[in-house]
Amino acid sequence: MVDKDLLSIQEARSLVRAARTAQAILAEMNQEQVDDLVLAISVAAAKEAECLGKLAHEETGYGKTADKKAKNLLASEKLYSCIKPMKTIGIISEDKDRKIIEIATPAGVIAGIIPSTNPTSTAIYKSMISIKAGNAVVFTPHPSATKCIKAAVDIMREALKAKGAPEDLINVMSIPSIGGTNELMKQADLILATGGPGMVKAAYSSGTPALGVGAGNVPAFIERSADIESAVDKILLSKTFDNGTICASEQAIVTENVIADKVKECLIAKGGHFLVGDDLLKVRSVMERAGGSMNPAVVGRDAAYIASIAGISIPANTKVLICEEEGIGPKYHFSKEKLTALLGFYRVETWQDACETCDKLLKNGGLGHSMAIHSNDDAIVREFAMKKPVSRLLVNTPSTHGAVGLSTNLFPSFTLGCGPVGGSATSDNVTPDNLYSIRRVAYETTAMSMEAPQAATAAPAAAAAGTADIKLITEMILKQFKELN
Repeated sequence: MVDKDLLSIQEARSLVRAARTAQAILAEMNQEQVDDLVLAISVAAAKEAECLGKLAHEETGYGKTADKKAKNLLASEKLYSCIKPMKTIGIISEDKDRKIIEIATPAGVIAGIIPSTNPTSTAIYKSMISIKAGNAVVFTPHPSATKCIKAAVDIMREALKAKGAPEDLINVMSIPSIGGTNELMKQADLILATGGPGMVKAAYSSGTPALGVGAGNVPAFIERSADIESAVDKILLSKTFDNGTICASEQAIVTENVIADKVKECLIAKGGHFLVGDDLLKVRSVMERAGGSMNPAVVGRDAAYIASIAGISIPANTKVLICEEEGIGPKYHFSKEKLTALLGFYRVETWQDACETCDKLLKNGGLGHSMAIHSNDDAIVREFAMKKPVSRLLVNTPSTHGAVGLSTNLFPSFTLGCGPVGGSATSDNVTPDNLYSIRRVAYETTAMSMEAPQAATAAPAAAAAGTADIKLITEMILKQFKELN
């Protein structure tokens, strides 16, 4: 018997070696040839979007097939339309006036970490942006989503094969393990990490450059000038999209007392069910594990399923279970990230109080990620934009759809950076531009002299010594340069 972890480590090494060989071939292609490969992947993935969505739902139990199909189409068709015009191969810009040429240099082999919540869409998205930037990619799948991720990879590999390109530009580990994943991250040139906080932390600690994301604990503020019905519709649409599995989904509603009762009435009329008494206690008992982390049994599930395992009865039309939470922090369950049909609800007196409450919610596990605001007062929107520690402020739009680029013009992405405040290396919706370096060729624009400038009051001996020192240093630099070349 061979230890599974050893097999996983060996597989990681073998896949990276194969990917390097494939990437060397890709590196000889021009922009048009690379774009042709990306188009082929997009067409193949879009064609199987529904099938892959069904596989992902059946294997993981998370979300909804229809919504997973929509995510697959976002990661293929819409993503392609956005990256098609991008220059990512060879010379990407030339400034004749400044005499600077910029050349894209691929990272090489990318380690792609795939979560169970968005498995097939994330695999498609990372494959397309990686190859667009001239890279190969090797995935380590979440253990509970290996089959659907492999199915997505197989479809994309077939598309590459049909174009005469090396299939090993995209590959996936068949024996995922912690040891194998760690080895993949060490062997790769860049890590593209999407997953839980522990996995992202491991990526940043691996010694390999990494782009990761932080947790999303997204507050949605409904300000008194908002269209309440529209705001509620959008929040419920967002929160129920794939049963809340996208980290940009709303986690709590914050609203002002002057409209709070109307907001609550509207939520109830449209499928929100407020938990009280024993029902609330029962739901709290199943929504988290002993250590306070999310219970995987409720992640990506609908309200009826959560109610059934909690042993409570809810109205037939219930879409989301809501709690008027008393505080914010580790002991307040509904103040945390909940990737499922659960929402917190907070009342405040003024928008300034809402600003403070949203800050506290973000600091409770969502720093740097996203926030939603529903308001027709641009001055207040700008106040929030200037002060909130987020990378995305979504205005009058479903937070989920807005953050990933479905309902806004943000770049279509399933890797949403949180910036330094959220522990990420970028605040971007990650694009191909994040996956290559730029080599700059700079021609001389200012002639330099070997003679040192002499101050009018400098002593002749001091001036001569200064000139000698500069000549000596220059000679040493030239000598070292010749030795290196």
